[in-house]
Amino acid sequence: MATVVAKTGVTRESGWLYYLDKKGNVSRTRAARGGGKVRKTKPQVVAKAGVKREDGFLYFIDKNGHVSKVKMAKPGSRRRKVAKKKTAKRRTARKPAKKKAAKRKTAKKKTARRKTTARKTTRKKARR
Repeated sequence: MATVVAKTGVTRESGWLYYLDKKGNVSRTRAARGGGKVRKTKPQVVAKAGVKREDGFLYFIDKNGHVSKVKMAKPGSRRRKVAKKKTAKRRTARKPAKKKAAKRKTAKKKTARRKTTARKTTRKKARR
């Protein structure tokens, strides 16, 4: 679950995107919505929280307007654990080499040429 880092109590307005900036303060900018042009505005600092970030945590503004953090999921951690548990490869026993059989001369068979028969072609009537 998320833990509250700083109690800011920011009230949100529609059409704005609220986030934690590089300095650790709560800022907002105009949210990009589908359709018309986006009004370009500079980010506004809403509340000064001065939060220092830790690695491996995701910081966000919760429903109450407080700055919260939650531990990030590491997608590669599962794959690494599975890779460590590799089973030993099974070695297959090699079969002894077979002795080469004497080459037999086979008589070449003469192939009879097939006569091509004229195929009957039927034309399909075009549907109207």
